[in-house]
Amino acid sequence: MPVSAGESLFARIEPHLSRVSKPIQYVGGELNSVHKEWASTDVRWALMYPDAYEVGLPNQGVQILYEVLNEQEGMLAERTYAVWPDMEQVMRDQGISQFTVDGHRAVRDFDVFGLSFSTELGYTNMLTALDLAGIPLHTDERTDADPVVLAGGHAAFNPEPIADFVDAVVLGDGEEIVLKISEVVREWKGDGEPDGRDGLLLRLAASGGVYVPRFYDATYAPDGALLGTRPNRPGVPDRVRKHTLMDLDAWPYPRNPLVPLAETVHERFSVEIFRGCTRGCRFCQAGMITRPVRERSISTIGDMVENGIRKTGFEEVGLLSLSSADHSEIGEVATGLADRYEGSNVSLSLPSTRVDAFNITLANEFSRNGRRSGLTFAPEGGSERMRKVINKMVTEEDLIRTVAAAYSHGWRQVKLYFMVGLPTETDEDVLQVADLARKVIAKGREVAGHNDIRCTVSIGGFVPKPHTPFQWAPQLDVETTDSRLKQLRDLVRSDKKFARAIGFRYHDGKPGIIEGLLSRGDRRVGRVIEQVWRDGGRFDGWSEHFSYDRWIAATEAGLAGTGVDLAWFTTRERGYDEVLPWDHLDSGLDKDWLWQDWEDALDADSIDVEDCRWTPCYDCGVCPEMGTDIQIGPTGQVLLPLSVV
Repeated sequence: MPVSAGESLFARIEPHLSRVSKPIQYVGGELNSVHKEWASTDVRWALMYPDAYEVGLPNQGVQILYEVLNEQEGMLAERTYAVWPDMEQVMRDQGISQFTVDGHRAVRDFDVFGLSFSTELGYTNMLTALDLAGIPLHTDERTDADPVVLAGGHAAFNPEPIADFVDAVVLGDGEEIVLKISEVVREWKGDGEPDGRDGLLLRLAASGGVYVPRFYDATYAPDGALLGTRPNRPGVPDRVRKHTLMDLDAWPYPRNPLVPLAETVHERFSVEIFRGCTRGCRFCQAGMITRPVRERSISTIGDMVENGIRKTGFEEVGLLSLSSADHSEIGEVATGLADRYEGSNVSLSLPSTRVDAFNITLANEFSRNGRRSGLTFAPEGGSERMRKVINKMVTEEDLIRTVAAAYSHGWRQVKLYFMVGLPTETDEDVLQVADLARKVIAKGREVAGHNDIRCTVSIGGFVPKPHTPFQWAPQLDVETTDSRLKQLRDLVRSDKKFARAIGFRYHDGKPGIIEGLLSRGDRRVGRVIEQVWRDGGRFDGWSEHFSYDRWIAATEAGLAGTGVDLAWFTTRERGYDEVLPWDHLDSGLDKDWLWQDWEDALDADSIDVEDCRWTPCYDCGVCPEMGTDIQIGPTGQVLLPLSVV
C-alpha cells in the first residue's frame, strides 16, 4: 500500500525487526534526537554516514549538521545509516525503502540526501542506500522527484570516482554551507522550481561553493592520461573552493549530543577543541585540507564539556582534534577540567597525542580520577630517516624519554602506530620498528622496576592522498607490503626476551591498494565501484566483508579499453606536469608549494618544515587564498565555574 510523502514507514518495518541482527539500531528515538512535523517544514535533509549505526552515530560531522539544520525554522534533518545485509534482504523482500531512524521516512521524499564520507571504502554503501531508496544510481537518470544527492567529508576532496552517482559536492566545513544550500533550495521552490532539477543544481554551482560534477567534462589523451576537467556550460566556475568555518566559539556544536540506543564504537562525549593542523606531516590529508588552525577558547571548551555531560550522562569526555596536546592552552584546559570533575565519575582523555607534545603533568591531570588507560603515540616511521622523509620531527630519544616518563608514573600500556609503504622506504626502515619496540620495553622495565608492562605495535599501509605533498608518490604494491609486514612480525616474535611484551597488529596490503585506487582515481573508477556493488560489495571498510578478488575482477572489467589499470592509479609515480583528477577543486594549498615539499621529502639534505603556528609563514597558500588566518591563544581566559561538580 503506497504511503504519502513524509509518512512513517515504521508500521511496515517493525514486524520484521525480530528477524535481523541488532534491531535496536533501526528504531530511533535516541535521547536528544529531534522529531519535526513534515508539513511544518519546507526544506528537508536526510543525512547519512555510510556505515553501520554503531560507527555512524558517534560521527561528529553528521551530529553537528543534524543539529544546525534542525535549529532552523522550516528546516528538517533526519539521519539514516547503512543497513546490514540481513536487513537489506528484508527490505528488498518487503519493498521497504531506505528510511531515516528519526521519523522512519523514505529517504527519497527529502529534498537533499547528504552523505559524509570519512573513507572512500564507504562508496559501495552509498550505492546500496540509493538503490534501496529508489533513487537512480546515475545522476543523469534522476528526475525532478529525486532528492539532490550531496557528498561531503574528507573523502569528498577527490569526488571524481563517484561523479556519476552524486549530484553535488561540498568541500570543507559544513556548518555554514548547509544553511546556504537550504536557502537556495527554499528560494528555488518558492519561485516554482524553474528549470527543474537542472535549475536547482545550476543555482548551487553558480555560487562557487558547491561542485556539480555533471556540469564538468573530463577529457583523456589517447594513452589514457587525464587532460583536464572543465565546465561544460556558462556560469559555472573553473575551480570550486573549500569552505572554512572561522570563530569556532560561535559554533559550539553539538549542543544536544545524541545518546545511542545500541553499543557504538565510541562510548563517550567528544568536544572538538580545535580544527586544523599545521604540523606539516606530508602523508596527512586531514592536516593539509583542514588548514588553518582554529582553536576554541578554554571557556567555550569548559561550557561544552559541562553541557555535554549534563545532557548525555556520558562519563568519559574526549578532547578531540588532529593533535589535541597542541592546543595553546591545553595545560590550563586539563587542570581546569580536572579540578572541576575531581571526585566525580567523569574521566577525561586525549585519544591520540604526539610524542613531542606529551608531558607527564598533562597526562596526570587527565588521569586524576584514577583511570589510567593506555597511551597512544604515532611515530609513523620506524627509522629516523623515514620520520624525516614524512616531516614527523620525532627522534628516538623523544620517544624513549616520553614512554619512560609514562611507565615511571604508573602507566603499563603504550600503543605505537606506524605505517609501512612510505616513499623511499626500505625493508630495513620497517624492521627498525621492532628495535624501537624493544627499546621501549627495556626502558619501561628499567624505570618501572618490574616486567609487567606492554607495548602494542599497530602498523598500517600508507595510502597517498590528494591535496598532500605525497599525492604524486607511488604506492607500495601488495606483495612488498605483505613481505615487509611478515618480516617485521617474525622479527618481533623471534625475540624471546621481549616478544611476550610486544603486541603486533597489522592489516595486509590488499584493502590499502583498493583505498589507493579510490583515493586518487578519476571518473573511470566509477564503473569499478558500481561493478563491485553489483557483485555484492558491501561494508568494504570491514575486513570480514571486504573482498580483494571482487575488486580486482571489477577493476579489470571496468578499466578494460581505457589504457589505464589498477597499477596506473596506485603504484605509479606522478610528475609535476600531470593533470590530477582533483586539480579543479581548491583546498587553498598552492600546488607549487606541495610539489616543493614533495621534492624536499626526497632530498636527504632538506630542512624540516616547522609548524607555522609558532614560526614565520611557509607560504602554503591557504590563508591568503581562503581569506583566513590562524586563530590560536593564549586567550588569558579561565575555566568557569571552578567549583567541583
